[in-house]
Formats: sequence, C-alpha cells, structure tokens
Amino acid sequence: MRHSQRLTFQIVGPLPCRTAQPGGSADKNLPTSDFSFTFAPMNQNQHTDTATDERFMRMALAEAAEALAQDEVPIGAVVVADGMVVGRGHNLTETLRDVTAHAEMQAITAAAASIGGKYLDACTLYVTVEPCIMCAGAIGWSQMGRIVYGAPDPKRGFQTYAPRAFHPRASVTQGILEEECAQLMRDFFRRKR
Repeated sequence: MRHSQRLTFQIVGPLPCRTAQPGGSADKNLPTSDFSFTFAPMNQNQHTDTATDERFMRMALAEAAEALAQDEVPIGAVVVADGMVVGRGHNLTETLRDVTAHAEMQAITAAAASIGGKYLDACTLYVTVEPCIMCAGAIGWSQMGRIVYGAPDPKRGFQTYAPRAFHPRASVTQGILEEECAQLMRDFFRRKR
C-alpha cells in the first residue's frame, strides 16, 4: 500500500503587481516591477496537523455525548481560535423545543459572544456530522475560516443541497474521526427504532 503525503504551502512575502489605469498608465501608488514569491511549507499550527484536528473533534464528540445524555440527536460542535475553544454546543432541539437549536448554531453563537464579533474568519468549526443547509448558511454568514466535520450526511447535509453555502475563502476538511462520529449516530437511531 502506498502512502501519500499531503503538502500544503503558503505564499511568503508581498505580491506587488501592476494595475492598468484608464489610458494605459500603471498605478503610481503600486510597484511596477514584476512580482515574485516563494513557496514555503506551512507550519504545524496552520491547519495541517491531523492530531490537532482529532483532538478538537474529540471535544466535539464529547459535546455529542452530552446531547445523547439528554436524548437529543448526538451531534456536537466546537469553534476554535488560536488553538483555544471559544465556543461549543450540542443539539438542543428537543430540550428547547426549537428546530434551529443545532450544535453548530449553539457553537457559533457562543464563539461570537466569546470573541465579541459576528465574523469568525479566523476560527475553525469542528462538528461531528456534516452541517445541514440551515447551519451551512449560518456558517457562511459568520465567514467561518475553516470547517472540519466527521461523518457525511447524504440525506440532509449541505453538500447535497447547498455545496457553495460557505464563505468562498473557507476551507473544508471532512472525515476526521468519521467512523466514531457515524457510529454514535447509528447507535442513537437504532435505539429509537
């Protein structure tokens, strides 16, 4: 079996460029030289560390376990900024009798309150199951910088109905602890039948 290594790069240094003005002259406020850049491997703190993703997904799984203990659909979420959890939540739709009380909505609301702003572009959302279209809309409006989810949801997940709901600059990682996340859901619904 061949193992592949994923390399992620970032652009280092400024990227001066030319802009043409009406009449063909270059903008005098910008450098007119050709641009150059170098590629450098991203450091381990920049979204490439699987161990970190698994650690935060385990926190989301702990939130899902809280939901399960309350007989809620076991989905949990945490929002992380600069390596710290700034928001967390789990499904509370039955407890609150509110169809919008999904784990992602709870975590986003808590994160926005924690950081003091509605835009979460410097944050990562970890959620145990692929977000639904309602949550994907909220994630998009919050401008979440990165979304990491465990198990796919082919019946109600955003990929089926609104694959472009997230902010255009957001990155998505799927499949982190997928089997554990999926098993929690299977066990819950098996008990309900």
